[in-house]
Amino acid sequence: MDGTGVPVVKKETVGRQGKVEGQPAHTREAKLGCVFTQTTWDKEGFALRDPGSTTYVGAIETAQEFGLRLYLEACKRGWSRAEKKVVIADGAEWIWNLADQHFPGAIQIVDLYHARQHLWELARKLYPNQQAEQERWMLIHKDALLDEGKVEDLVASLRLIDSANPELTEKIRIEADYFEKNTERMRYPAFRAQHLFVGSGVIEAGCKTIIGSRCKQSGMFWTVRGANAILALRCCYFNGRFEDYWEARLAA
Repeated sequence: MDGTGVPVVKKETVGRQGKVEGQPAHTREAKLGCVFTQTTWDKEGFALRDPGSTTYVGAIETAQEFGLRLYLEACKRGWSRAEKKVVIADGAEWIWNLADQHFPGAIQIVDLYHARQHLWELARKLYPNQQAEQERWMLIHKDALLDEGKVEDLVASLRLIDSANPELTEKIRIEADYFEKNTERMRYPAFRAQHLFVGSGVIEAGCKTIIGSRCKQSGMFWTVRGANAILALRCCYFNGRFEDYWEARLAA
């Protein structure tokens, strides 16, 4: 593996049994990860994935089991030979714990679009039904995060927001803590200067293609064993290993 090796992680929900009227749907959390390489960038300096380099792993299982699964895939793909190593994910603490355990020393990047989503959620809480005010607030705070990379200033600004609403105060605290905890993972200008990816669009697309289009259709419900079997087959197919898998099965 030359260039940059990148594991990306995402979680999805899969139906466990049909939705009962008046009750929420019962779901399980399916975890999906992918590994790809990146050696080039476009004329504007934005990173480009190497064509055909993306492989997936997915299952309904514990974080520890999934972490090992992703680690083995990265090793198979030549992780140890990557000149630069990167892990991209949202801000979920369990993912970064796995990154520290299995990919120590890798550059950790919080997906840019998840960071934006956190700010938008707070903007909507601060200015409900006031789109113009939401956009004005986002323009100020999004620029501090994305364009200038001053995450500390963003955190300080959030902590200065005062509200008499206890629920809103708690939301502000949670979001300020989120950005503070992930400060070093949100140095987007520095990451872009290195021609690194700052978004996890590849895994978002994978969730729709590998999980959603097959396992989340209307009326579907799954056992864990059945869902995992389908996820394994679909990962195998999209990894380009389907024929090799069946040849090995027939040889056995």
